[in-house]
Amino acid sequence: MQRCPQGHYYDPTRYSRCPACGIPDLAVQPTQGYSDAPAAPDLAKTQGRDQPARAGAGDGRTVGLLRKRTGLDPVVGWLVCIAGPDRGRDYRIHSERNFLGRDPSMDLCLSGDDTISRDKHAILSFNPETQRFKILPGDSRGITYCNGEEVDGPRELHSHDVLRLGQTQLLFIPLCDDRFHWD
Repeated sequence: MQRCPQGHYYDPTRYSRCPACGIPDLAVQPTQGYSDAPAAPDLAKTQGRDQPARAGAGDGRTVGLLRKRTGLDPVVGWLVCIAGPDRGRDYRIHSERNFLGRDPSMDLCLSGDDTISRDKHAILSFNPETQRFKILPGDSRGITYCNGEEVDGPRELHSHDVLRLGQTQLLFIPLCDDRFHWD
């Protein structure tokens, strides 16, 4: 079991992010646990990336542009593992910068592949002003590839591009583009 930043416990082999958080205002309800799953502690007052921003929170944390406008940080696309130890798993991409690595503190935690750097193997960004996605190399030793080519600087991503980090291949699926975006 893994603990999300909001304090919920979940099985990272079954879920790419904490299913207990859900996405308010998008009619995506929290995932219901199985009867044999251990009960998660009741931490209803916690707040995470997919939860509404508290009015006047004033806790000094930086708030992304899309979250500031919509009151939440909705999904803008996905990465789906098509080859490697986590084959079949999906990872939600959020607005602005998403850090990829093995460490649970990463926005996109690719924990099953020990050939991926723990911290900031790569950065996937979504610009809410231009509705464009980019992949950038991280601050680690590992190399990131896009469609078989080394990513050595910012590179724009397009639907169905294939990223490779270590032994893992990830298919890029955008939600937001010129046809749809969160207001």
